[in-house]
Amino acid sequence: MTPGDIELHIEKLRDRAQELEQALADPAIYQKSSELKRVSQEHRKLKALFDNFQRWVKALAEVAENEELIAAESDPELLELARNDLTELQNECGILENKIRQALLPADENDARNIIVEIRPAAGGDEAALFAGELCRAYMRYAESKGWKVELLEENSSELGGVKNVSFSLVGDDVYMYMKFESGVHRVQRVPVTEAAGRVHTSTVTVAIMPEAEAVEIDIKPEDLQFDVFRSSGPGGQSVNTTDSAVRVTHIPTGVSVASQQERSQHRNKEIALRILYARLLEAKQAEEAAKHAADKLSQVGTGDRSERIRTYNFPQNRVTDHRYNISSFDLPSIMEGEFERIIDPIMAQDSEQRFEALQK
Repeated sequence: MTPGDIELHIEKLRDRAQELEQALADPAIYQKSSELKRVSQEHRKLKALFDNFQRWVKALAEVAENEELIAAESDPELLELARNDLTELQNECGILENKIRQALLPADENDARNIIVEIRPAAGGDEAALFAGELCRAYMRYAESKGWKVELLEENSSELGGVKNVSFSLVGDDVYMYMKFESGVHRVQRVPVTEAAGRVHTSTVTVAIMPEAEAVEIDIKPEDLQFDVFRSSGPGGQSVNTTDSAVRVTHIPTGVSVASQQERSQHRNKEIALRILYARLLEAKQAEEAAKHAADKLSQVGTGDRSERIRTYNFPQNRVTDHRYNISSFDLPSIMEGEFERIIDPIMAQDSEQRFEALQK
């Protein structure tokens, strides 16, 4: 797609931006928090798109000027400066074009949502539990670097310092848009701390990325919910609370059940359990709807199946490989310190390029 083609799309969106500005100028919208949030986010995204387009057009013009200068220049020092500038400008153009393409694609209805992340050990026993804890901490560091708010909802620790399961929420701009690529099975290959012989073991953990649901989105009748209270327990099953503060909520029609014992307050645990339950039910509802349109494979992230192996973390080779997009990063320690942009950004660029190409057919 040429700059001219993109400009045509941009101009069509300017009318939409004016409509949004008029809506934001109406005092009545400030009495409707959900609509205000939706309109504000859309307006902010369009403004960012227009700004990026202007920067892109300017950078393209500067690329052309540098190319002309290089073709006409004979001074070695000036040539080196011009070539360095050209490389930087070309990189900037590539980054801006990817952002513009991403913004022009049909929006995923979940992209602007906050999310709940669930991480559980799968195969590998203690080693899987240890890696689940490390992956959780890495995601939290990534969230902090993006300016997202992190709230721990549930965590059950293993005896060696890993986690049996952990759930946390991420709140911020476009959280789901970035994190949706993380759902699935993550495989780790390394020598476990418990392995005396120094052999490389393979373990797996599952990651679920669930968009947070508004209560009004899921039609649940009070009689469809069953609440049970019990005493919280820690590693090994020992009691850590002398009162029945833990809560389990079950959605009777589907059998989906969520237990929370993170907090000492029964009321707080009930609130956490309901948040996770609503997210699971929304995920199931959307998965059912997506299955009806499964022919459009490019609209899905992988298969959307939690059992799909999506990524391998190979510690001996210092490599992280995403199997869906055949993308690798050879800086595993940085990624485990929270620099997930090293793998997520290339995935997003490739995904948007594939979807953009599909739109042109």
